[in-house]
Amino acid sequence: MFVQSINRRDVLLRFGIGAAAFAAAMPAVAANYPPIAAYRNPGCGCCEKWAEHLRQAGFTVTMEDDPSLDERRLKLGVPVELAGCHTAVMREYVLEGHVPAEDILTLLAKNPAARGLAVPGMPMGSPGMEMGAEREAYDVFIFTAGGKSQVYARH
Repeated sequence: MFVQSINRRDVLLRFGIGAAAFAAAMPAVAANYPPIAAYRNPGCGCCEKWAEHLRQAGFTVTMEDDPSLDERRLKLGVPVELAGCHTAVMREYVLEGHVPAEDILTLLAKNPAARGLAVPGMPMGSPGMEMGAEREAYDVFIFTAGGKSQVYARH
């Protein structure tokens, strides 16, 4: 009878190869996410951090400076009270402010009849607004083209 001994280095090597194969397969899955076109006040750094959060989740995000961001929001139907730091468009949806990737993925899965999701203001601890361990509770709102909104998720 043949007995093969496995040492710690073999286990770590096999785990590493498996993890690398899994990571290599992920971009193919992520390619199925719709692209996101985001617009920010010129030079805003937290907007880039939010975009990076989405990229790490597998989204393709472009970011463009827009000195007329309030006008863009108005045209896209974002209620004034839900205005955030930046505005993004993904398919027929608007993403306003620091909306977490997990909530965007839920939106895509459920595909509700809505205009979009919004995180008003710039809550500390939301994606792109990380300040170490400091966090404040915040809500993500879902809103309609008519301007009605309700809480979609709490963080």
